[in-house]
Amino acid sequence: MKKLFKDLKIVELASVLAGPAVGQFFAELGATVIKIENKKTGGDVTRKWRLPKEDKLKTESAYFHSVNWGKESIFLDLKAAEDHQLAIEYIQTADIVIANFKMGSAKPLGMDYDSLSALNPRLIYANLTAYGEDNPSPGFDVLLQAETGFLYMNGAPNQPPVKMPVALIDLLAAHQLKEAILIALWQRAQTGKGDFITVSLAEAAIASLANQASNWLNEGYIPQRMGTQHPNIAPYGEIFKTKDGKEIILAIGTEKQFVELCNCLNASELVEDEQFATNAQRVVHRTVLQTILTPLFLQFDQATLLARFQAAKVPAGVIRNMQEVFEWSIAQGMVLEEMKNGAISKRVKTIAFSFPRR
Repeated sequence: MKKLFKDLKIVELASVLAGPAVGQFFAELGATVIKIENKKTGGDVTRKWRLPKEDKLKTESAYFHSVNWGKESIFLDLKAAEDHQLAIEYIQTADIVIANFKMGSAKPLGMDYDSLSALNPRLIYANLTAYGEDNPSPGFDVLLQAETGFLYMNGAPNQPPVKMPVALIDLLAAHQLKEAILIALWQRAQTGKGDFITVSLAEAAIASLANQASNWLNEGYIPQRMGTQHPNIAPYGEIFKTKDGKEIILAIGTEKQFVELCNCLNASELVEDEQFATNAQRVVHRTVLQTILTPLFLQFDQATLLARFQAAKVPAGVIRNMQEVFEWSIAQGMVLEEMKNGAISKRVKTIAFSFPRR
């Protein structure tokens, strides 16, 4: 990736996941990112968020490594005059500050937007909150997943809700904040002035409800737990075992794809069945369809069937564990390495775009 932001300087006053993910995004694009951590508490709390068997001698956890590549970490006590002055010196020449202070705690430290923009009018102050600027409630991902509808929808039918296995709400908020910062940078290029921008985890989550939100807003339908299945498309998300005991998941989104699926399974007669003639009918009769398809998959081994599907452009895939993901060729180029305290640390890139034709 080209160092598009090599002249950009960022001071990161944020911790945990969302804010640091934004900082790493800019670091990957060449920006200088100075991460100021709380000296009194031992720095970013995620330094201590270790796996049960993780090496206790390491100063940083694998979790911390996930979003702190390419930064210079400085430990300061912002309540101490000397440390506070050092932080101010960094911020006076910075382009962006990324912050996630608890409500009311930035101003007493002189780290609020009004105080800092008076020293640096070109400063873009990017602030993260849980529920908005006027709500002091602390934000934790599982609570946000619960309160914004994700937890209610996620899981198997007639089973308790299931948390998504990454802190998805933090990552959604990080993407919103990146977009806002890029807009603020563009605006500053026109006006020469910085700005205050804010993103709440709650609003970022709600903005990402997409079709599930519109199913309610337009049709009064409350999305229910459906496992991997889709409320509007079938067979989409259904999982089938093959002859060799492996699994294939389907994502059939068009009538042509359903026809090709049936052809690949040597079951073209299903296309003529009124129960499955249209997507709408397949959604209504998806349980019947799954029952019919299950033994058809058992006639083939996974590799043979996937080859058939690929040739016929039938959307299907395998279910990979984390080891298998990073054995996959597509994932190989998504790993960032860094030497830390004499050991190599790894994490995935926050950037999934490129400019291959330049």
